[in-house]
Amino acid sequence: MTAIKAHPPVQNFINGQFDRNGQPSMDVLSPVDGSVISTIPMSGKEEVDSAVQAARAAFPSWSDMTLKERVQIFFRYRQLLEDNKDELAALVQQENGKTFDESMAEVNKSIELCEFTVSMPQIVTNEIQEVSKGVECRIERKPLGVVACITPFNFPNMVPHWTVPNALVLGNTLVLKPSELVPLSAVRMAELLKEAGLPDGVFNVVNGGKEVVEAICDHPEIKATSFVGSTRVAKIVYKRATSNLQRCVALGGAKNHLLVLPDANVDMTANNVVASMAGCAGQRCMAASVMVGVDKVQHIIDKMVLEAKEIVPGKNLGSVISKEAKERIEKYISEAEARGAKILVDGRNAIVEGKEDGFYVGPTIIDYVKPEMAVAQEEIFGPVISIIRAKDLDEAIKIENSSNYGNAAAVFTQDGGLAKKVIDKASAGMVGVNIGVPVPREPFSFGGWNESKFGVSDITGKSSVEFWTQNKKTTTKWNPEDKRDWMS
Repeated sequence: MTAIKAHPPVQNFINGQFDRNGQPSMDVLSPVDGSVISTIPMSGKEEVDSAVQAARAAFPSWSDMTLKERVQIFFRYRQLLEDNKDELAALVQQENGKTFDESMAEVNKSIELCEFTVSMPQIVTNEIQEVSKGVECRIERKPLGVVACITPFNFPNMVPHWTVPNALVLGNTLVLKPSELVPLSAVRMAELLKEAGLPDGVFNVVNGGKEVVEAICDHPEIKATSFVGSTRVAKIVYKRATSNLQRCVALGGAKNHLLVLPDANVDMTANNVVASMAGCAGQRCMAASVMVGVDKVQHIIDKMVLEAKEIVPGKNLGSVISKEAKERIEKYISEAEARGAKILVDGRNAIVEGKEDGFYVGPTIIDYVKPEMAVAQEEIFGPVISIIRAKDLDEAIKIENSSNYGNAAAVFTQDGGLAKKVIDKASAGMVGVNIGVPVPREPFSFGGWNESKFGVSDITGKSSVEFWTQNKKTTTKWNPEDKRDWMS
């Protein structure tokens, strides 16, 4: 466990310079032990506008560079991430509460995302065709201009790397609004991008809360905004940004269902389901939230209980983000118990010795949950899984389909035909077979369905090229003597 330390006050990063802008401050707490580790400025409309104007001024020269020239900066930046992995992982642990191993895995994923970014010259190629004698049509990808990213607390290093490298290397300039709960990783991102040679104004960071989000959605010179967070806020951001004629993709919450069949491999299934439920303290939109046990699966549930009891808060399970989150998660557990569900493993009232003021919830398995219970319907965002019993696969699929969300689903079985049925019928944008966290790797994009995603296209992978660029179509003719068809 890396020692928790205090950091200097966080500043906004505008036009290549850090500046606190004289705004009121909010304390930043480490959920590991509840200590104050920094403060952030609670910025507003004025700071957002300053960042947008810096980005707007930087856009002409940045977008005039060739794609290959812009990529060279991200080759250097990727190496800086590699060189500073330990420090970056420690920052994630301090401000988010993950274990160090989970924090390191997050930074490694950011490096992988940058590796996709630097492959853009091989992916973003112009189209050209002779459509008539002496007449050519051409399509080129052009940047949009100033864009914005609003990112959540649960992956302070990785989620900004879903968007920032791709958006920038495609020629846009950008304003990042990180979660006010986890601003430290964004500070280091700004410092390392500048060290890599990114010109001033191309990347800007504005800290704050709701006022900053509203200013981004309302700004007439921001052409596109990406958002990752809760479904409730995703809907608000999507509606507000698009009403101001911005492009927007807003990723929301999830209620991921894992369908477990009696023939599933016991050890692999129990390990995967519990790891999916408890990894990153359940604070990820791909976490297992509901297990639908099909017919006779008690032997697998028994193994899950044994696996869960090996997970210890403060040792191989990190904290949740805040005191409020801990209280909310424990309330869900208590409500389920009061309504007749059976608590097989109880993570309430977890205390870590030496970190008594930290925010911990132990792994929790709740059996005999009914589909209408809150723990079966609402996103809990903690290390909690609800087990619903189903008589057959059709009933299990019906339960999965009934969710308003549609981020991920998975099936555990050794029967390929049954797995294919779940793949075809699950109402989710990402599906796994014998995989508890079915996150696609680059170049495949990340994104769900239903109330887990609002907007068209994606913000990662190949699909992100569509979101962060616009097409310019050119038709040329240099043969005035040839008049044989309608294009003449």
